[in-house]
Amino acid sequence: MTACGLDFGTSNTTLGVADGGGARLLELEGDNDTLPSAIFYFERGGIAVGRAAIAAYVDGEHGRLMRALKSVLGHALMQETTLVGRSRVRFRDVLKRYLAEVKQRAEAVTGRELTHVVHGRPVFFVDGNPEADRIAETTLAEIAGELGFHEVSFQYEPIAASLDYESSLDREELALIADIGGGTSDFSLVRLGPERRQRPDRAADVLANDGVHIGGTDFDRSLSLGTVMPHLGFRSRMRGNGLDVPSTYYHDLATWSSINRLYEPRIRRELVEVERDAAEPHLVQRLLNVVEDERGHSLAIAVEAAKITTAEEGEVELDLGFVERGLRTRIDHGALVGNTNDLANRIGARVDGCLASAGVRAEAVDAVFLTGGSTRLEHVRSAILAALPSARVVNGNVFGSVGAGLAIEAGRRYG
Repeated sequence: MTACGLDFGTSNTTLGVADGGGARLLELEGDNDTLPSAIFYFERGGIAVGRAAIAAYVDGEHGRLMRALKSVLGHALMQETTLVGRSRVRFRDVLKRYLAEVKQRAEAVTGRELTHVVHGRPVFFVDGNPEADRIAETTLAEIAGELGFHEVSFQYEPIAASLDYESSLDREELALIADIGGGTSDFSLVRLGPERRQRPDRAADVLANDGVHIGGTDFDRSLSLGTVMPHLGFRSRMRGNGLDVPSTYYHDLATWSSINRLYEPRIRRELVEVERDAAEPHLVQRLLNVVEDERGHSLAIAVEAAKITTAEEGEVELDLGFVERGLRTRIDHGALVGNTNDLANRIGARVDGCLASAGVRAEAVDAVFLTGGSTRLEHVRSAILAALPSARVVNGNVFGSVGAGLAIEAGRRYG
């Protein structure tokens, strides 16, 4: 029997095992212990996953790229199919194919069959919909069973991150764990310490969990709609009736999990008609260029990179030459914050909710442990820390803390 912890994330995936030396994340792609949650179906047959999937798409291979796979769990999109060549593939089968590859790679590294898994999960897969949340977890459990796991259980991702943090503590403390990932933002208020980590049952140490379905991909979408999509006709007018160009196309193009919808033949025919009736047809022509060349993911990749560069350096000039020769736009810190500050504030508001659920005053919290890629955005960090001004700030492994904690939990549950 070999147990593992699997963090299937919206942006990246990790898989770890626990042994005598502690938790260890396995190399899933070359020397990398993170695997981008992406899959590319080659038109000629076969797949690539992770960085190789993205590279195949960027290099112009014929096929279909899918990213942010986890974001369809619990949503109607999970029941839909996507066109791959001349065939249609269910999104459930896409997830299964990707996770099968993750399991096979991990087993190749360990040399052992993985039989037991602790799956990470957000506090809420879907906000305000317990039934959809239950379906999302059940779907993941069923897929794991089909892949050969004999035992499948779940742990909240921020609780898993707290176990990774706790392994470094030499004294007891009350910590708020903030896991701000690609698809969700999750919080747990937990009592941690060297004596507590020896206990077989930690339920009493978890004072509250809270979360919201907002993550890095939502920041990408809002930034894209605010700074890039207007160059493709978003919020421009139609001739005659004075209405806006239909916005659905732009929202799909700005949303990782919906991009491939635009490549349906029906949508392309609709866009030709929209361009004909648009007040500024040259803008809609740019949208048509993206759809006809299937460069939607190129646009999303460029916006994601612009978000990161702007957060680190203050501004970036985004080259959109693949849309139209010479097309460029500048994104600065003001544009980043202006288009995404509402999201940051909604994330920060969950801290107050977590404290209220636990009946704990802010000054009682000793530390805030930050993990997840979106904690690198300063206005997100500020929104979280505003509620806990006296707490010590601890930066975790951005992409690895949850996976390491899940491996620790797998060792505890299954031995």
